[in-house]
This record gives sequence, C-alpha cells and structure tokens, in this order.
Amino acid sequence: MTALTTNHLSFEDYLQWEEQQEEKHEYVNGTIYAMAGATENHVAITDNFTAILRSHLRGNHCKAFSSDMRVNIAAKLIYYYPDLHVTCDDRDRLTKSYKSHPCLIIEVLSNSTEAKDRGVKFANYQTIESLQEYVLISQIEPRIEVFRRSDRKFWILQTYIAGEDLELQTINLTIPLSSIYEDIEFETEV
Repeated sequence: MTALTTNHLSFEDYLQWEEQQEEKHEYVNGTIYAMAGATENHVAITDNFTAILRSHLRGNHCKAFSSDMRVNIAAKLIYYYPDLHVTCDDRDRLTKSYKSHPCLIIEVLSNSTEAKDRGVKFANYQTIESLQEYVLISQIEPRIEVFRRSDRKFWILQTYIAGEDLELQTINLTIPLSSIYEDIEFETEV
C-alpha cells in the first residue's frame, strides 16, 4: 500500500472523502493508504469463505462482511478493510459504513501484505476488545493460522493444514480446509 497524503484528515473527513472514491483506502492516524488489487487465488479464497460464513450465519444475529466493509479501531484512529470479518455485537447495527466490534477477522495473505498482516495490523486488531479470533490464510499452500484470545488475554496460535478441519470457536463453525481452498491451483516450485 502507498500513502496518498501526509496531510492529516479527521475520521469524519476520511469517511466523507472515501464515500466518493472508486477505489478503497485505509486510514491510519490521519494518513490515507490506497489498497492494492488481489490475485485470482486471493479472490477465490475470499469468495469461498464468504459463502461458507453467510450460509452458516443465516438466521443468526451475527453478520459476516467482506472486504468492502471497514473495521474501525477507534482507540488507534484506524480504519482497515479486512478480507472478511464477523460481528455479533448489536452496537454494529447502528453504523452502516463501518463496524467497530468484530469477534472474528480473516486476512488472506499475499507477498505484499503478509508482514503487515502478521505485524502492525495484528497488533492494532488486538486492541479491539470484542475480537476473539484472528485468521491468516495462505494462498500458496493449504495452511490456515488461527490466533485465539485466551481467558488471560494472551493470544494462542493453532495451525491447520491440508486434510484437517478448521475450527472457528467464536461462531461455532468447523469446516474442512478443502472447502475454503475449493478450485484453488497452488503454484508448484520450480
């Protein structure tokens, strides 16, 4: 991602400006960053997972949102666009252009975003009190990492690989990794 401006914008100015843009932009402490495009595998994984989540949550008070919905981290003055997130908090029904209380955030890793998703983004997401699970999905091999907040506020990592079932405790969902990776062609190393 590339910073578009070093001028500091308020939350309100960013939201108003962003509504007029064709592309998506994240907001971090007054600076606006353009979002990069995604690979075919990235889009397919996100679409597969979106379909699974929507089906699972149908008729439930929880709602799943794709990368077109922002997550607001008010304590850090940040708006991110995660690939997917789920909120079960009634307070999020009051805001239509962003959500502030997700219980689950999912990011599909890419070469250009992996360090940020594992580092600064995860550190910022950890400040969201409602967040219980943070999921990182590889698009180069069938591998999913789930960071879960423990009772003592520590984050515990569980890794899932090909042939295993992914467990999302926050929304009571167990699914085979093959469902998430359906129709994905992994590149073979030369």
